[in-house]
Amino acid sequence: MSFISYPFLVLFAVVWLACWLLPFRFVNPFLLLASYVFYGWWDWRFLALLGFSSVVDFICGKLLDGGVAEERRSDVLAVSVVVNLGILALFKYFDFFIDSFCEVVATVGIEMPPPLLRLVLPIGISFYTFQTLSYTIDIYRRKMSSTCRFLDFLLYVSFFPQLVAGPIERATSLLPQILTPRKFDWEQISSGCQLALVGFFKKMVIADNLAPFIESVYGNGGASNGLAVVLATYAFAIQIYCDFSGYTDIARGVARMIGFELCQNFNLPYFATNPSDFWRRWHISLSTWIRDYLYVPLGGNRGGRFRVIRNLIITMFLAGLWHGARWNFVIWGLYHGLLLGIFAVIHDIRVKKQGTTGSHPPEPKLNRVGFWLSVLGFFHLTCLGWLIFRAESFASIVKLLRSVLEVWHWSLLNIDPNFVVRLALLGIPLILFQCYQFKRGDHEPWVGWSLTTRVVFYVVLFYGIVLLGSPERHEFIYFQF
Repeated sequence: MSFISYPFLVLFAVVWLACWLLPFRFVNPFLLLASYVFYGWWDWRFLALLGFSSVVDFICGKLLDGGVAEERRSDVLAVSVVVNLGILALFKYFDFFIDSFCEVVATVGIEMPPPLLRLVLPIGISFYTFQTLSYTIDIYRRKMSSTCRFLDFLLYVSFFPQLVAGPIERATSLLPQILTPRKFDWEQISSGCQLALVGFFKKMVIADNLAPFIESVYGNGGASNGLAVVLATYAFAIQIYCDFSGYTDIARGVARMIGFELCQNFNLPYFATNPSDFWRRWHISLSTWIRDYLYVPLGGNRGGRFRVIRNLIITMFLAGLWHGARWNFVIWGLYHGLLLGIFAVIHDIRVKKQGTTGSHPPEPKLNRVGFWLSVLGFFHLTCLGWLIFRAESFASIVKLLRSVLEVWHWSLLNIDPNFVVRLALLGIPLILFQCYQFKRGDHEPWVGWSLTTRVVFYVVLFYGIVLLGSPERHEFIYFQF
């Protein structure tokens, strides 16, 4: 079930009434039922996988929390990791790696028909796999205790607002909210409704209206002039941000309206001045997950410069692979790993010149001109990454980059004027509003506006969705991950 559908509006209306009218002992079981209906709407068969992962990690959590001898705890954790990642690998990566292996051996003259399974990818499997894994890992690290309330744990794994595209919640944050009775708070409900409305506007008006033009450029394998590719890449940078952050806004708003507070997943990412700053702002729940459960265990910032770069590249390689079983995602991850490694070296050199000490020395402060030049420069490095991310194959990446570099072939004649107009009308107001948010240091500045200003703002958003929302519905981009 998608947020952008009438069945969801009906489901949420029922859920909202139940959350505030039923006695608390019935609320969580009802939320669990609603979450399974929400997920099973796509394909009820995938509920078995969701339930199986939940049962395995519930049992492993109990065993890790005093259920086995100390020397066996690592074995229990290994069961949780192998089961969860094994299911993820089978459904998401088996065909990819088998097909890639057969292509490699074919280059040396060995022809092998690939034994592909052609399994349908369960929606949201990457998100809930990481979420349930963090539970057992945190218990193993003794950062939390296991829960004995089975149904509440099932709800933690399947909580419908953030089940299929995040944010990836930690048990230390979401489980206490599930176990504690929620109080009706009109201000919380009102702010949640406002945030969800902003998310719907981002998705339906901005992201979906740009999608057809982006597809017209990227969908033909890069057979376009360079200017079209550049404009489509700028448009995709806006689309993927509004699509994904729009989903997060809806998820956080919906959860807030029923008494839950989900973690912030975006912090004005296109105001980043360097790759490290970008990953503190973009998909925060994933970047902190891979930091805490991959990068730090690999050694993190400990060791020499080479080890730090190695850890960054391995981590981002896996982050790229997490996004999907395609080589462009792997290359995108390696690209960001390389950017992070280069920045780490430059930062280390600057710190040594300044004589700064400490395990986490501060980044040098930039003046206003330096800041905006850094923002502009890194935005274009990010867009280069988006070109790799959006391309449909390695050959497409090469064609797209070649068309961009051949500036003498750029032409306005093949550019759809409607594309340029829509990009300007949708992109410029977004940029100006984000500059306002950045200056205020507030992600929800409308909360502090006067009543009249807020009413006008919400009316504009509502009628913008009704009148300007794309008639063609596009699934959220991150549903494929």
